[in-house]
Amino acid sequence: MADIREWRQHAVVDETGKRIGTLESVYVDTVDDEPFFATVTVGLPTRQRLVFVPLIGAVAGPGYVRVTFPKSLVKDAPAIDVDGVLAAEEEPAVFAYYRLEYVPGSRGERRLARR
Repeated sequence: MADIREWRQHAVVDETGKRIGTLESVYVDTVDDEPFFATVTVGLPTRQRLVFVPLIGAVAGPGYVRVTFPKSLVKDAPAIDVDGVLAAEEEPAVFAYYRLEYVPGSRGERRLARR
């Protein structure tokens, strides 16, 4: 996969090609510094929020990033304000929403870092 960190502001689509929103940022796994989640801008211009979507199996194409999760699931995913940050105590809920295992560092370190 191309370096997904270069795809900021490109469309994010689901596995069927339905547009979910716009790629805002990438969160890497602190264990291996590999892209793990993206935040996607969704909602009306006056009520936008950033939802989290895993990048497991994502593919970068010309002008888009295709994720393996359906739009119907992603649109209700945990979210933050467009100027917000993911609080450490909210990290496990993001993983749980997609039924992904959450294992913090051996000393309780965060699992995700925004890039």
